[in-house]
Amino acid sequence: MILNHIWGLYAHPMEEWKTIDAKRESIVNSLTHILFVAILPCVAAYYASAHIGWSVGARESIFLTQGSAVMLGVAMYLGIIAATFALAYLVYWMAKTFGADPSYTQSLELAAYTATPVIMSGIAALYPELWFVALIFLAGVAYSVYLLYAGIPVLMHIPEERGFLYASSVVTAGLILMVILMVTTAILWTNGFGPTFMS
Repeated sequence: MILNHIWGLYAHPMEEWKTIDAKRESIVNSLTHILFVAILPCVAAYYASAHIGWSVGARESIFLTQGSAVMLGVAMYLGIIAATFALAYLVYWMAKTFGADPSYTQSLELAAYTATPVIMSGIAALYPELWFVALIFLAGVAYSVYLLYAGIPVLMHIPEERGFLYASSVVTAGLILMVILMVTTAILWTNGFGPTFMS
């Protein structure tokens, strides 16, 4: 079922949102989806960091130690899950302002399925060229934003005009959340929690 939703969100997103809405899945389905999807970029990031090496411009490839790559992968996995739950809470918290009354399960469904393209873009780490990963990540962000705009009116049962404003508010709050995560990462990195590079 999880793979069906992933394929459907790429192949025919509007129909897939209607299918997701009609099925009224349990919170377990959304959790299973996000727990499964979040593994893929973390494994790719671990493998690229420890075994392939990151290439930045014309410099030699940069490698992390195995232990450091594992810690990076685990931190990335926990970060993805935490960010998805935070996005779900934002969707749930803002709902009444726009005339919607979703359950937290519906909000988590929307967050989990909307975040899928940007999360899966992390698989691009298997070709660890900074320009390539950045390009794929931007494409994933763009498609996730599209899914959010398409999915909010369907799952929240509100008119498209209100859905547009709702989605715009969620995108803005999501960008603020992303900046907070980046700042937190930078603070941790500079205070001794950064990775160890192979010499």
